[in-house]
Amino acid sequence: MKPPVFSNHGCRLNAYETAAMQELATSAGLQNAVVVNTCAVTAEAVRKAKQDIRKLRRTHPDAKLIVTGCAAQTEPQTFADMGEVDVVLGNTEKMNPGTWSGLIGETEPVQVDDIMSVTETAGHLIDGFGTRSRAYVQVQNGCDHRCTFCIIPYGRGNSRSVPAGVVVEQIKRLVDKGFNEVVLTGVDLTSWGADLPSAPKLGDLVMRILKLIPDLPRLRISSIDSIEVDENLLQAIATEPRLMPHLHLSLQHGDDLILKRMKRRHLRDDAIRFTETASKLRPDMTYGADIIAGFPTETDAMFENALRLVKDCNLTWLHVFPYSARQGTPAARMPAVDGPTIKARAAALRAAGDAQVQAHLQNQIGQTHAILMENPRMGRTPQFAEVTFDSDQPESQIIKATIKSATSKRLAA
Repeated sequence: MKPPVFSNHGCRLNAYETAAMQELATSAGLQNAVVVNTCAVTAEAVRKAKQDIRKLRRTHPDAKLIVTGCAAQTEPQTFADMGEVDVVLGNTEKMNPGTWSGLIGETEPVQVDDIMSVTETAGHLIDGFGTRSRAYVQVQNGCDHRCTFCIIPYGRGNSRSVPAGVVVEQIKRLVDKGFNEVVLTGVDLTSWGADLPSAPKLGDLVMRILKLIPDLPRLRISSIDSIEVDENLLQAIATEPRLMPHLHLSLQHGDDLILKRMKRRHLRDDAIRFTETASKLRPDMTYGADIIAGFPTETDAMFENALRLVKDCNLTWLHVFPYSARQGTPAARMPAVDGPTIKARAAALRAAGDAQVQAHLQNQIGQTHAILMENPRMGRTPQFAEVTFDSDQPESQIIKATIKSATSKRLAA
């Protein structure tokens, strides 16, 4: 018999959950199965998942093919109707150990519950997902906001937080195993704690981790909503060198009217004010951001506001999303921008981001960085820039090195 094969699509949280599912499937003794963990963030993500399913069916003709993840949660019948698919699992079901033992033998073809009724985070925590140098820890799931373009709350449910004590104990185990960097992940990370007793904030969790785990060399936080950043998180940025100087911001746009139509909770000036504040507190801070190109009703002038935000916020690492209508969202009913214009605007944003990356990398030449080695010849700076070496370095260790040159994509030391 063959062990199950897993294919992951989408975000870091999905990748974390794929690693957890691998453990659950192995423990259950599941054999000769293929599991596709889908993403629903864009129509293109769903298309790629379907393409992957067809390809995997051709290469594993006799396996039980199981589809799960956000796209399976939001449109289960779409996947159930595919001839290649045997079972569709929801996002809650995929993290339930009983589901995996139940997949041995005859199985209900669609197992998808109401995600909005879920009140707890997944109980299955894993130690060590990621590279041998960096581990990812899920501290939050779901989202209480309803941005007009976003289908994800319907795939993930409402916001749920992992209690701080559970997070701290997990990170302690990871440090004991030799991990030198931990990344906190979630769907809406800055909403962490709102559903816990006394409603702590993300900054409280960060300060608690750093205080209670003095042996943790580096802590990162993944994508955050800048308007929800609390005072303790700002204090950590200012005073805690073990909190890495790289923040990925969920900005989405740089025009106030578009931000309102997106139902975002910040305006353009709020984003600029936050990056200015954080940079004063931590001068070596770098920023990534999510930006959507071609949102419905976006005029040339509105797009220029988005483009100018790249420099106004000194953004370096951009995730550019050409707008993709998601059925069931309010934005899908708004007047659309034509496809070629969306494509051109996305290309312009990516070019602006590439220029910012090149400028940042050139500024690193001559500087000495503490570099976390991901493999013998490549590591990353605290700002997450990739650094290559001509000779082998100790893998998963943090080494000091001086940057001697830069290309358009990476540094060399």
